[in-house]
Amino acid sequence: MLHSSLLSILIWMPVLGAVAVLLTGGDKNANMARVIAATVGIINLLLCIPFYLSFDPNSFAMQFQENHLWIQAYHIHYAVGVDGISLAMVILTNFTGLLVILAGCQAIKLRVAQYMATFLTMQGMMIGVFAATDAILFYVFWEGMLIPMYLSIGMWGSANRSYASIKFFLYTFLGSILMLIALLYLYNQTGVFDIQRFYGLHLSLRVQEFLFFAFFLAFAVKVPMWPVHTWLPDAHTEAPSGGSVVLAALMLKLGIYGFLRFSMPIAPQACEELAWFMIILSLIAIVYIGLVAIVQHDMKKLIAYSSIAHMGFATLGCFMVYDIIRHTTSYQDAYMSLEGAVVQMIAHAFGSGAMFLGVGMLADRYYNHSRLIKDYGGVASRMPVFAAFFMLFAMSNVGLPGTAGFVGEFMVMMSAFQSQFWVAVFAAMTLILAASYTLWMYKRVFFGPVANDHVAAMQDITWIEKTNYTLLAIGVFWVGLYPQPILKVLHVTIGHLLEQSLPLYLPT
Repeated sequence: MLHSSLLSILIWMPVLGAVAVLLTGGDKNANMARVIAATVGIINLLLCIPFYLSFDPNSFAMQFQENHLWIQAYHIHYAVGVDGISLAMVILTNFTGLLVILAGCQAIKLRVAQYMATFLTMQGMMIGVFAATDAILFYVFWEGMLIPMYLSIGMWGSANRSYASIKFFLYTFLGSILMLIALLYLYNQTGVFDIQRFYGLHLSLRVQEFLFFAFFLAFAVKVPMWPVHTWLPDAHTEAPSGGSVVLAALMLKLGIYGFLRFSMPIAPQACEELAWFMIILSLIAIVYIGLVAIVQHDMKKLIAYSSIAHMGFATLGCFMVYDIIRHTTSYQDAYMSLEGAVVQMIAHAFGSGAMFLGVGMLADRYYNHSRLIKDYGGVASRMPVFAAFFMLFAMSNVGLPGTAGFVGEFMVMMSAFQSQFWVAVFAAMTLILAASYTLWMYKRVFFGPVANDHVAAMQDITWIEKTNYTLLAIGVFWVGLYPQPILKVLHVTIGHLLEQSLPLYLPT
């Protein structure tokens, strides 16, 4: 019974936990709200253990499926299930959700219950996105998660939070309108909203191109890809630490997940025809956005632009498969490229999410919550434990071998090298650029003389913060040194996805 309902429990327990947290009342019962939220987060993460162990990695079929008729007139179902890709993302969502709740227990002092309820609801909605196998259910969860994120920026953000929250909502909401039209068109062709039934449809190239661009607008904004990336630095800068972590670790990955779940298997011929377009945009994100990151004065903005550059690797890995197959007919290299894109999605969550958490913690300790690099200096002498943790996460952001940030990028570059030497060269520039802006920021913030009395008064991290950073450090080393548990659940699923995503005239 647990097996058959496990996905629904993982989706709806955080939502019910949000309701319970709100019922605690105002800030007079803030500790009760914190305890309930943390308990829900821990239970959900513990449930991921049987979730992972019960998953059959040798099958590409959806597992843990539930299917209940929702709206009979339009054949809309409450249908959920996971394959290897969505399994990994669901576990990552629960892991990140718990870290955000634990960080909020210490950082948030006002409207605590509302804050916890916002992030618990967001967690449930994002798990729903990764688990939905009905297109309308997917769309409901996709749009539903925007509301708690909008509230988190608007209520707990910085001085310019209203502008950032509205910009975030408009970009991501308007980008999804064409996706809904595309889903309705596919329903017209099949008579159902079952996503699996959309695969393998015999659609003309023109129709596939329409579907490609309809999905592109929704997913490219979410990644975000250049030139629709401008909402992200503002959202990251103004969001509370928890919001920045969720944006970096999870919400950006939804765009890549959309390309994998919809664009590539539904419109394979259009993806093959337009792969050059996606490769160019990915390389612009990697190189140009990396250069933009170097000149940033705000630590959060620097890491935000860094996230855009690193997500360029994920989109590059997805769409390089067509070029690899066309030029080398190497199925293995194409598989490695796609697998590297998914590993990059997961690895980026640990390094970038941890850096956002650290910058938010520094700003909370500074008297005016400044995130400007010039206001800091000599932090390592006052907070040596935190400085050591942050150095690890910075090294992962750079792509140091042995850390999470290296694995996915290396796989994508190696596979790209087999097909297009110059694409691999441009992609490799991220190693130089990431080292430039990350280490330069670290040097100015943590080393040198203590900048001022406000830095001198800073205290090192508490046990809750040490717990969070220790868990993130384990994730960085685990993915960097032994990614096999991830690759094990991804292998068959990605192989099947690659077969579905290749046009019939390309060799498989």
